[in-house]
Amino acid sequence: MKFARIGARGTEVPAVVHQERLYSLQPLTGDIDGVFLSGDGAAKTAAALAAGQLPEVPAEGIRYGSPIVRPSAVICIGQNYAAHAAESGSQPPEQPIMFLKTPNTVAGPHDAVTLPRGSTKTDWEVELGAVIGKTASYLDSPEAARHHIAGYVAVKDLSERDFQLTVSGGQWSKGKSSAGFCPTGPYLVTPDEVDPGNLPLRSWVNGGSRQDSTTAGMIFNAATLIHHLSQYLVLEPGDLICTGTPEGVALSGRFPYLKPGDVVDIEVEGLGHQRQEFLA
Repeated sequence: MKFARIGARGTEVPAVVHQERLYSLQPLTGDIDGVFLSGDGAAKTAAALAAGQLPEVPAEGIRYGSPIVRPSAVICIGQNYAAHAAESGSQPPEQPIMFLKTPNTVAGPHDAVTLPRGSTKTDWEVELGAVIGKTASYLDSPEAARHHIAGYVAVKDLSERDFQLTVSGGQWSKGKSSAGFCPTGPYLVTPDEVDPGNLPLRSWVNGGSRQDSTTAGMIFNAATLIHHLSQYLVLEPGDLICTGTPEGVALSGRFPYLKPGDVVDIEVEGLGHQRQEFLA
């Protein structure tokens, strides 16, 4: 099942994609939020579709927002692909590296992004995102963690590398939290439709290929990450976990950083496509 939020920024309404048609979820819920996800929202949606209770909405010209409302937390994992760790000048981590993006970075999958004031090193990262479906704390195992995942999303973890590494004070979040730096979606896809261990991830800048990998290259898979994180913090329904990016970013030195007018596309197979133009 594919959930979405559609409409103008700030006034999005919940929807579901079913047999390539778009249906409003407003008869069931006000939004795709933690209450809906933890309240068996997918099963209720399936029942409502079967009963013909959800009105179809025209898909033509629709803006897609983030498929989840602003989460309570956006938790990111660094250097979770060995090749990306190497291009960053690091050894593969023995423990997951965690950093945070502020929740207000979450944006729609096609919304333009304004480069931060003074930025010279804004970079792209295509990632698999996992959305928490029920509260996770001190989980017993990665297998238990799988039952706490509401679904998966495509995420672009944008980074300003100078802010992240030079003026960071030793922490990464300063370079990760500029406005619009976490485009998400277009869809939240339920786990029954996704093999998170083998999803192709790709990115392009101005049509030129940059990243081309699969989630099979992750050092720590999504369930392992959620189990690990639950030992240190409480994950709440609707929280977004960004699981790391493969090689092929500007930090490698092989490609220029982003400038005004550049267009970045990403795609995670089965989860949808994003495109952002970068503005001055």
